[in-house]
Amino acid sequence: MIALNFGTVAGLTGPEQKALDELVRFYSLHQAGNAEKEKYYEGHVALKDVNLGIALPQGIRNLEVGCSWGQKAVDVLAARSMFDGFVSSGGDNAVLNRLIADNRLIAEYGKACRDELKYGCAFATLSADAAIGCKIRFHSPATAAALWSGEKGRIACGLAIIDTVPDEHLTGVWQPRVVNLYMDNAVTVLRRRPDGWNVQRLPHRMGRPLMEPLIWNATSGKPFGRSRLKRSIRTLIDDYIRTVANATIALEFDTTPQKYILGVTDEQYDVLISDKFKSYVGSLLAATSNPETGENPVFGQLAQGSLSPHTEKMRMTATQFAAATGLTVTDVGVVNDANPTSSDAILAQSQTLVLLAQQLNTGNGDALRTIAQMAQAILRNVPPGALTEEERNVMPHFKNPAMPSVAVTADAAIKIATAREEFASTDTFLEMIGFDQADIRRIRAQEQRVRGQKTLLEVEDEDNGDSLDGLHPADGAAE
Repeated sequence: MIALNFGTVAGLTGPEQKALDELVRFYSLHQAGNAEKEKYYEGHVALKDVNLGIALPQGIRNLEVGCSWGQKAVDVLAARSMFDGFVSSGGDNAVLNRLIADNRLIAEYGKACRDELKYGCAFATLSADAAIGCKIRFHSPATAAALWSGEKGRIACGLAIIDTVPDEHLTGVWQPRVVNLYMDNAVTVLRRRPDGWNVQRLPHRMGRPLMEPLIWNATSGKPFGRSRLKRSIRTLIDDYIRTVANATIALEFDTTPQKYILGVTDEQYDVLISDKFKSYVGSLLAATSNPETGENPVFGQLAQGSLSPHTEKMRMTATQFAAATGLTVTDVGVVNDANPTSSDAILAQSQTLVLLAQQLNTGNGDALRTIAQMAQAILRNVPPGALTEEERNVMPHFKNPAMPSVAVTADAAIKIATAREEFASTDTFLEMIGFDQADIRRIRAQEQRVRGQKTLLEVEDEDNGDSLDGLHPADGAAE
């Protein structure tokens, strides 16, 4: 947990202090909700959090039931949003390719996408860097906050915690050491000192904060989006955990069913009670008739409970969860071995997830395009209006969220190459038939080497031909 408490910071202007106070209030307001979403994502939900107090005894209230549904709801969708780089009107952009490599942007996007789905949004921040030109970092709402400007349709100001230190007085609490405040005309860096905060103001020419949100499922009332782990989803997870706990307890009773024996003497009773486990697992129980009543002992066993109601309830809850999140029932552990699902049926079930991934790519694509434009402006140290047409038209590229098989894409690529012969010479064709970028580079390098060898052989053949043409029958003959 990070505790933010700045108070009045010497060196900040009036608008900056006002923005900082509002950002701290906004950040603190959402900390509890963000912590709860993190708990459900990590699966750290104890039985005491979901127990209704009816069937489950309080003695096992601290039991944790493993449930990865929260993580599944986030990760399965995030895995289908595969950012693959930027494309300009002239094809690949060498400047942006280097920017992606220096910032490890493809890998970092994957982390940011999970945070975005977990919390509802994530934030990208940019800053000039002497080593790589422009540094791009992603922050989750656990370490950043922003205020939305409805008038401008973008972030009005933002705050990001860059570094923290442990609190000296409270265990598990961290204090910010470096905090960036993002305003329209500058990035203000606040560094903690023993006597207060040191303020360093870094002006820029962007005309807007160097901060851009990646937002999932936004509405007009919630411009920073909504989490995949919203309350209705968390309720289904609670229901599943309760059902699993009930099934576990029922299984314990079924493993050791209740038995009874009637008509035994006190001595026989004491022998049976002295070692219950031995009496339970023993293959033979022997007892004489009761001399006081003359009756023979009667042995019996109560009917075992059935796990079927628990299993059916888990299946029902899993189906509801799959419907609410767009996952397939296989993703949440429902498998029907008696009637295996066909590949076409599985593909049909995943269509909702594909549509959600396309929606995710569309929103994040707009954010990544804005990030690319700001990054290019920072590299050239110019305002956004000074960017060239090619720089403004940069577009992010995502892989197909349907994740078709290699056989399907290869067949499509070959059909396209039949209609457009030049297509077979492109990197896109090689990607569609199953080669990754590393393989494509090796193929291109080897093709170039083969072409060079062929050219060299052709030149040698021409030189040999010219030499033979210059010889006459009398050449070399003695006079």
